[in-house]
Amino acid sequence: MKIGFIGLGNMGAPMAANLIAAGHEVTGFDVAGVTVEGAAQAGTAAEAATGAEVVITMLPNGAILRSVAEEIIPAMAPGAVLLDCSTVDVESARAVAEQAQAAGLGALDAPVSGGIGGAAAGTLTFMVGGSEAAFATAKPLFDIMGQKAVHCGPSGNGQAAKICNNMILGVTMIATCEAFALADKLGLSREAMFDVVSTSSGYSWSMNAYCPAPGVGPQSPADNGYKPGFAAELMLKDLGLSQQAAAAADADTPMGAQALELYRTFVEDEDGRGRDFSAMLPRFETRGRG
Repeated sequence: MKIGFIGLGNMGAPMAANLIAAGHEVTGFDVAGVTVEGAAQAGTAAEAATGAEVVITMLPNGAILRSVAEEIIPAMAPGAVLLDCSTVDVESARAVAEQAQAAGLGALDAPVSGGIGGAAAGTLTFMVGGSEAAFATAKPLFDIMGQKAVHCGPSGNGQAAKICNNMILGVTMIATCEAFALADKLGLSREAMFDVVSTSSGYSWSMNAYCPAPGVGPQSPADNGYKPGFAAELMLKDLGLSQQAAAAADADTPMGAQALELYRTFVEDEDGRGRDFSAMLPRFETRGRG
């Protein structure tokens, strides 16, 4: 398949590399001039999109997505699919999809879960909004770049699934870190805490698969000095998107709102920037109740 790939950052570059390794013809573009071995290099986003059957975008936010869409949609051939893998606000995803559909294109919003490691290993999960026909076109690419792709319904629903999932993740990570810090002060060992909770009603992905306590449970960023697997500032971004969506939908999400404020404080006022989102644990360790 002839693929245009726009946005070759920490996630986009390994995703594009996996498509190339599978035999697809990829033309890439990144504003920072990043290149991927085996990909043709375009001088502009529109050039990367020209003649492509599928154009994949992996971009930082909704404003940039809208700007790139303005450039590439006129360059795309009717019947091609615009596959956006960015994590953006639901409104931007739906606006770009409408613009693409009006130009005779298929459109999918397909944010991912799995982080940089999943992008490199080809084990991402895609949460996909858009038409059945566009999903069918992109399915072989999802199978290369990831281990699972879930069609969540019409345009925007992929973003909705991602931000709801990550709102749960942010809240449960905070609760897990709080509980470890409390266990410390109560004299309960972290190993005992993990052994009980990971097999009891408190178990969660944050505890069982991504334990924030170093030396406990499977390997996680906690065992690597909290070097990011999923950076705290990215969690802050996703929690912000969740509360933007909650406001638009008139949804009461008090735990999501509180998680947003805690991560905002952690990233903007404390030492959270550049650390994994599970580094909330050392934050709580050093704090008293006041």
